[in-house]
Amino acid sequence: MLLVRSAQMISRLYSEFAEQYDEAIQENVYYALLERPTLLGMLPPLQGLKVLDLGCGPGVYAQFLHEHGADVTCIDESAQMLKLVKEKLGDDAKCYSCDLSKGLPDQLDNDFDLVICPLVIHYIENPGKLFLDIGRVLKPGGYFVFSTIHPLLDAQFSPSGSYLRQEYVTEELSIIGDPVEVSFYRRPLSMLFGWLAGAGMCVLDLREGTPIIEMKKRSPLHYERLQKNPSFIFLKCQRHSSQ
Repeated sequence: MLLVRSAQMISRLYSEFAEQYDEAIQENVYYALLERPTLLGMLPPLQGLKVLDLGCGPGVYAQFLHEHGADVTCIDESAQMLKLVKEKLGDDAKCYSCDLSKGLPDQLDNDFDLVICPLVIHYIENPGKLFLDIGRVLKPGGYFVFSTIHPLLDAQFSPSGSYLRQEYVTEELSIIGDPVEVSFYRRPLSMLFGWLAGAGMCVLDLREGTPIIEMKKRSPLHYERLQKNPSFIFLKCQRHSSQ
């Protein structure tokens, strides 16, 4: 029952409240002043690249990618989110509705230079299939850049008290105003590295994110805390060129 209830809550957050979510994440201090600047700072020059945006949401990343010269393909399970992407980019973005926990559409092939996946992996029980598919659609030498909840942060929610176990936990988030319960999988970092290695990818860069200085003006308490404690973790991976 917990899994079903949480899936319904996540579905409502990303479908029924899609427009409110889009508006909220434009200015939310965690997203706008920590997560996005860090992940964007890990991307290669975008001009002329074919980029796959996984869990694209309302298209905040897709819009940036397009404006910087990338050919963008977007995937999200929520039709409402993809509708917002189309409103922003029209025919300049190809969109697919897909449950990422089941992998990527078969029609996608190995012609992407870059795949990004911001803050999605922790919703998937076993990302191994998705990582294998990302390795499949990347060109040899292509990049996979993603963010997820930091293992040290989510370890505090462990019902067993064991960092080394994967567990399904629930937390209240206030992204769109009123708190909404959201459940996700907490896991040790070694599990992520194992899935990546199994998909033929190596980690080139790992960052834990620091807030940009604007956060100090807008929310000094958040800035002070995030200067000392991680919230997200960011990995830049590369598909082995020999695959």
